[in-house]
Amino acid sequence: MSASRANYAATLDSVIDDQEEVLITRPGREGVVMVAQREYESMRETLYLMASPANWRRLSEAVARLEADGGTARELADEDTTS
Repeated sequence: MSASRANYAATLDSVIDDQEEVLITRPGREGVVMVAQREYESMRETLYLMASPANWRRLSEAVARLEADGGTARELADEDTTS
């Protein structure tokens, strides 16, 4: 039994708890990266947002303005608006 199979649960926990990816290599085959689902979803969203040149430009300009001016901290509105 391989080390990754013997330690599968511990490896999964480590990926999630340490927020670090794990590269799994296989002789003669392409490697696989194991990453926490929330990190994967975040990467996919970033790729989606950056796929449009116009959107990429707007986001880049917004980040540059934020870094230059320091931005303004604001409290988030409470999502429960029924009360």
